[in-house]
Amino acid sequence: LEIIHQLTAHDIENAIAELKQEHFSPEHKHYDSYIKDYVEQHFQLAKNKQVIPLNWVGLELNKGKIYIYQEASFKNNLSGLVVKNDLLVDTYTKQVNTVNYQDSEINGSLTFTESKKVATIVK
Repeated sequence: LEIIHQLTAHDIENAIAELKQEHFSPEHKHYDSYIKDYVEQHFQLAKNKQVIPLNWVGLELNKGKIYIYQEASFKNNLSGLVVKNDLLVDTYTKQVNTVNYQDSEINGSLTFTESKKVATIVK
């Protein structure tokens, strides 16, 4: 299972700066690790009430966007997968997150907001 997050760099930087109460930019010595910790706290997958461990692959910064890569050893189909996504909603109350998904049987998207942080993929 491959996961790619695309975030506006200044949005996640502002969210982390607010949480850590310090200036946060790409020059920060803990830039990658703070973003990793933030994403791992705010994005999670589960199936049958078991959290699916996500491995951090890395991130890249390109033209004001941050691309974050994660993967999981998950061989099942996506139907029934529970997605928690509350990235940025604590900082930006009008934040809307979209998760697009695709496997050999289904594809679609889920939408997350401050009031809807968890959704299940269904056939």
